[in-house]
This record gives sequence, C-alpha cells and structure tokens, in this order.
Amino acid sequence: MRSLRFVLPFALASMLAAGTAAAQTEIKFGHVGAPGSLFAQSADLFAARANAKLGDKAKVTVYGSSQLGSDGELLKKLKLGTVDLALPSTVMTSVAAEFGVFEMPYLVQDRGHATRIADAVVRPVLGPIAQKAGYRILGVWENGYREITNNKRPIVKPADLAGIKLRVPGGVWRVKMFKAYGANPSPMELKEVFVALQTGVMDGQENPLTQIYSQKFQEVQKFLSLTGHVYTPAYLTAGASWSRLPADVQKVLADTAKEVEPDILALAAKLDAELVDKMKQSGIQVNEADKPAFVAASQDIYAEFAKEVATGKQLIDSALGLAKGS
Repeated sequence: MRSLRFVLPFALASMLAAGTAAAQTEIKFGHVGAPGSLFAQSADLFAARANAKLGDKAKVTVYGSSQLGSDGELLKKLKLGTVDLALPSTVMTSVAAEFGVFEMPYLVQDRGHATRIADAVVRPVLGPIAQKAGYRILGVWENGYREITNNKRPIVKPADLAGIKLRVPGGVWRVKMFKAYGANPSPMELKEVFVALQTGVMDGQENPLTQIYSQKFQEVQKFLSLTGHVYTPAYLTAGASWSRLPADVQKVLADTAKEVEPDILALAAKLDAELVDKMKQSGIQVNEADKPAFVAASQDIYAEFAKEVATGKQLIDSALGLAKGS
C-alpha cells in the first residue's frame, strides 16, 4: 500500500503530461507550392516563427505540394474548417470580383508599390469583403511577377501568342487578358500542368519564376519570355476554424503573418534575380518581352474591369495612385 501511494502520483502526473501533449492543437496550413518554391519557403518561415512563439499552445504544420488539395479545394476546406490556413492567390477572384484588380496587367510597378497597395487597398477594402465571404486575410505575401514559358516560339509582342494553348490559373480575368493577346488560354490546376506541358496538351503556361523552377517546367519547355505581365499577391488566409482558436493563438498567428511580410518580399526579389541565371543554365531560351507593346494591348481589360465590377475603377485608381511619381 505504501508503494502504491508513491507510484500513483507519478503515474497520474505522467498521464496528465501525455494528455497535454496529445491535446496540443495542430494548425493545418496547406498550399500548392512545390519544395523550394516561394510558397514553400514563405510558409516554412511563418511556421517556424509562429511555433517558436506558440510553445505548447499549438503547432503550425505545413502541407505543401497540394497535399491537402488544389487552390480551389483548399478554399472549400477553409470554409468547412477542415484546413486552418491556406495561401490562395489568383483563386481569390472566385471569392470576390474585387480581387480581380490584381489581374490588371502591369498594375504593380515594384514591391514597394505592392506593399503600399496591401496597406491601403487589400487590408481596408478587400479584407472585409473576404471576411463577409467567410475568409480572414492574415497576411499579404507574394506569389510574384508572372512570366510566360512555351514550346512554340519566344514571346516578344502580344502577337507572338497567337494560337498558343496556354495554361492559366482559375479566374476570368487571366483568360480574358490572354484572349485579348491572341492566345488560347485554359484554366488548369497547378498540379496538372507539368504533364499537360510534357504531353503537348498545353503549349505553355505563365507563372512566377519560383513556381516555374520549383515545378520543373523548364524541363518540358523551350522558351521563357520575361513579360512580367501580372504581379500576384498571395494571401495567408484563415477560415471557419479561426473562431475556435484561443485569442492568444489568434494573436500570434496574425502578428506573425504581418511580421514576415517584408522578409518574404525580400526573399522573392532575391529568388527572381537568382532564378533567371538558373533558368538559362537549364538550357531554356530566355528573352525579354516588349512590355510597352503588352501595356498598349491591355487597355481594354482595364476598361472592362472598370465596367463589370462596381468598384473596379475606384480600385484601379487607388492602386495606380500609390505608384511612384503619381
């Protein structure tokens, strides 16, 4: 009996400790980026910093490479609360038409401009719109400046896109834009693109350099044209499960999401500079595009967005008004 009096308290303490460890909240963070992509590096940076602050309260676990689903599937899972965090980009136009402002070609001059737009347009205007739809934007990160790869020819002017079967992400405006340029664009999930390019189902695609390189598209593409036609943010986004998290955990996640923004933009700039050389070394033919020609061919897209989206002109004017020298 005396031995039991000593053993039981220790056994009880061990059981309580095990229970505490088992009850630690897992915060599932899904994204579509491959290892080495900007998405992957951004998510890992965020998780490392957030977890250091969270201690035993919770743990962010990152699931990349579409393990938890495509962008569209992740949005649905955020809504259901089966995924806690995701990193949507262009697909946010399916949540609210206003996000299409970032589909306007050559809208964002540089990353300083992107930061000003995030602070003056995304957080105060687009953020509440997303929240009404069931999504909470915690951080405005980066997907990047998009470039074109294909197996037909170098793309210098919009006319060079004539007839090219081009994969684009989901969203009406990218389709409209490339149709205006003369291409034959088709939406497709990122995880399906490599095989589509390899088999010739698609002639080309457009993505930021970090996505192109990490997805190994250079292995199945002959030409890389540096068009920089659209700058796409990525939004660290929470959904239905957010309200179930303790307030102190919410604060850590929200604060860290904002804290890492400048680091992610700096990382993106660094990767862009490095990846042009790596792409050339891979054997793909790299060329500069005639950007003024693309700008001139893009005016109708601006006019259509301003006409179709109630606040479209206001959003465009607000974003352009934040450019240097405006």
